Amino acid sequence: MPQLAYVDGRILPLREASVPVEDRGLQFADALYEVTAVMNGRLLDWDGHLARLRRGLAALAIDFPMSDAALGIAARNLVRRNGHRDALLYMQLSRGVARRDHVFPGAARASLVMTVRRFDFAQRVRQQRTGIAVITRPDDRWGRVEIKTTGLLPNVLAKQAAKAAGAFEAWLVTPDGVVREGGSTNAWIVAGGRLITHPLSPHILGGIARATLIRLAREAQIVVEERAFTLQEALAADEALLTSTTAPLLPVVTIDGRPVGSGTPGPMAARLAALVADEMERQTGWRG
Repeated sequence: MPQLAYVDGRILPLREASVPVEDRGLQFADALYEVTAVMNGRLLDWDGHLARLRRGLAALAIDFPMSDAALGIAARNLVRRNGHRDALLYMQLSRGVARRDHVFPGAARASLVMTVRRFDFAQRVRQQRTGIAVITRPDDRWGRVEIKTTGLLPNVLAKQAAKAAGAFEAWLVTPDGVVREGGSTNAWIVAGGRLITHPLSPHILGGIARATLIRLAREAQIVVEERAFTLQEALAADEALLTSTTAPLLPVVTIDGRPVGSGTPGPMAARLAALVADEMERQTGWRG
């Protein structure tokens, strides 16, 4: 089955899909994006992704007249026509096409593109048994990373550094040692039975998987602290983990080559992974 893309209301083969050279997303990263998990053919946490997209549109003053219902229909139709049961839905929404100028164009119309690609979520379940490694990098991103824009070059460089080091992720750290988040994930530690993650602020992206894990943990009577933690705290923690749409929950067993806790996935990560698996099954029927 050929891969299909959505471009401003049209569905066409991915190899034929394109955007104009003067699209502001291409020239200025004047665009937002969302990545949604498709499990068992169903969208996971769709309402959360949609709400975050709307917040980003308001923050950037992008007028996107398509209703939530219509966007949901278009997204699900593209997923269905691509035929993948387990996949990632990518949505990118730019301010539109206009003559290159820094100021907002007066007449541009927002442009929406979507793609779907197969994704093996079962591999993440296998990684939960072994854990993953992270390295640290300086956080040199812009000051409004809570807006999910396509301006991701610092994240790209951090992720590439992680790959070169044989690690799964790079945690971004401030000059005074605070761990903010990963290149494409939220960061967590476990200390004294408490689950700790950086609070919502302009300095981190409010992950949808992050919000889900906080809710599930509190429902399970696990104490959650939303506060900044340092790299030294992380190295001394009982456990560490990360969350994202593409890695719903993975235990972190080493940071910069140094073991976290026992250096193996811990009991809190296992308990939380089970809660996340139950939630994914509840929403989509998927079970790894």
